[in-house]
Amino acid sequence: MNATGAGLSVRVIQFIKSGQGYGELAALAHLPSLKLTAHGLGFVGSNFDLALHRTAAQETLAEARRELAAGIWDMIILDEVCVALAKGLLKPADMLALIRSRPPQTHLILTGRDCPPEFVALADTVIEMREIKHHLAAGVPAQIGVEY
Repeated sequence: MNATGAGLSVRVIQFIKSGQGYGELAALAHLPSLKLTAHGLGFVGSNFDLALHRTAAQETLAEARRELAAGIWDMIILDEVCVALAKGLLKPADMLALIRSRPPQTHLILTGRDCPPEFVALADTVIEMREIKHHLAAGVPAQIGVEY
């Protein structure tokens, strides 16, 4: 939001979300200097076919490489890429190579839980959000406008 408000061009590439039924898709569609695409298959649980999720994550990483190499974005956000790494959907070496290829004028933001320490070491800024209490733990189902 800050970047688009300042006139920067922003590219958001979602690694886990499927691109259907999420509130942020509708909201962000109104920002002309922001392009968001979702390439994931949705929630990755222990009983899911990880091969399919791995293929989607690899295709998403290829998209991120193309967008970074294009040099047209002021900021690229790789949404939930740390989750893809933690679940073994991406190889850390491939992601580290992408980070190191970042043009100096492009802000590269990685989001998601369980960011590997070697990524933290390369970062300029690291912010950790952690759950203190969540209604899902009490059995309340995911809610439109809150979780999606």
